[in-house]
Amino acid sequence: MALLSQDARLFPHLTVAENVAFAPSAQRLTRAAVAERVTRWLAAVEVEELADRKPDELSGGQAQRVAIARAMAAEPRVLLLDEPFRALDVDVGSRLRALLRGLLADHGRTTIMVTHDPVDALGLAEDIVVLEQGRVVESGSTRQVLTNPGSRFTASLSGLNLFMGQIGEDSTVVDESGSQVVGSVGEDVPVGGLGAGTPTAATFSPRAVAVYLEAPHGSPRTTLRATVRDVVPRGDHAVVNTDVGGQVVSAEVTWAAVADLGLVAGLDVVLVVKASEVRISAVAER
Repeated sequence: MALLSQDARLFPHLTVAENVAFAPSAQRLTRAAVAERVTRWLAAVEVEELADRKPDELSGGQAQRVAIARAMAAEPRVLLLDEPFRALDVDVGSRLRALLRGLLADHGRTTIMVTHDPVDALGLAEDIVVLEQGRVVESGSTRQVLTNPGSRFTASLSGLNLFMGQIGEDSTVVDESGSQVVGSVGEDVPVGGLGAGTPTAATFSPRAVAVYLEAPHGSPRTTLRATVRDVVPRGDHAVVNTDVGGQVVSAEVTWAAVADLGLVAGLDVVLVVKASEVRISAVAER
C-alpha cells in the first residue's frame, strides 16, 4: 500500500534517487532490481536529471513528481491519493494529472482518491462516492454523478459546469444530442493530444454563461438550446439551472435578468457560453 498526498513528504536527508529506492530496498530486493525500479520510475515521471538532488533543491512540481515515483516504485496493490494536486498551481497540476492518468491506465492496482476537485475525479476516477458531513449522498459512475447531480451538495462541489461528450473539431466537446461547447484544450491531455472521439469534459463557470429567450444576433461560438430546471439564490445573484440534452448547465445572472426574462421552470431558453472561459480536459475511460 502506498500513499500520495498534497505534500510530497520526501525524506529530506535522502537524494531523489534514494527516496525512490526506499520502498524497493525495504522489500529486500537485490541491488540490481532496486536500481532498475529507480531508473524506470524516475524516467516515467521525467525527473532523471534530478536523481542526485536533495528535496530542498526541488520546486513544488518536481517534488510531487518524485513523490509519485516513490509511491509507484513500491508497486503497491492499493494506491491512496489524498488531494495530490491541491498544493500546486493549475498548470503544474494539469501536467501531473495527465502523467498520473497514464501511470494508472494499466488497472493493475486499486486506486482510491480523495479530492474536492471534480476535474481530478473526471480525469482519474471511474466511480465516485460523494460524502456530505460524513454521509454518502451519491455514488456511481463519475460521469453520471457529476454531470447529472442528484443533490445540491454535489452540484455545488466546484461551482463549475461540467459538459461531457467527445472531442470534435476545433477544440469542441460534442455530446450525444449534438450540442457543442467550444473552448481551449488544457494541459492535462494524453501524449499526442486528443484523438477523434476521445471522452472529454468542458468546464466553465456559470458566470461565463448568458441566458436569452431567443438566439442572439452575431455568431457566438457556443449556443445551447436548454430548458430551465430551477432558479436558486446565490447572494445578490441567481443561479439558473438548465437542462441541455440531459446535462445540467448553470448560468449566474442578476435578479433583474430573472424578472425581465421571466425565468421559471420549464421555460425554453438559449445559452451562450464564452469560449475564452471554457477549458477542455480528457476524461478517464470507463
